[in-house]
Amino acid sequence: MTNKAMEEPDAQIRVLIADDSGSFRAALQKLIDRQPELVVVAAARDGLEAIELADALSPDAVVIDLHMPMLDGVTAAARLRHDHPNLCLIALTGDEAPALHRAAREAGADDVLLKGELLEVLLDRLASARRPSG
Repeated sequence: MTNKAMEEPDAQIRVLIADDSGSFRAALQKLIDRQPELVVVAAARDGLEAIELADALSPDAVVIDLHMPMLDGVTAAARLRHDHPNLCLIALTGDEAPALHRAAREAGADDVLLKGELLEVLLDRLASARRPSG
């Protein structure tokens, strides 16, 4: 956990990133961490690790790539939605295939964003995530 997360844990939206590209994970983490209301609590390399980290850390939001090893993003999204029904779940892909986007939404993704146009839309969507009360 970063120092940022420890400073204001209740004021920030805790985000888990899952993408098999290390450079993309790093860039996305830098982008998210620049937003005062957001903090990245962990980054996963595949869908299975994303599920394990979500179970351990209970983030407010997960940003998950749809094409990953071990367990693809659609399958992981379905499991995350089942186990964490109040989670903000954003799917990312470079694939414009409507069937893939539909499958991700049916699995429980709140939104499916193309990696090429994600910056503005992703930050707006994550900023609206809120932890369930209780």
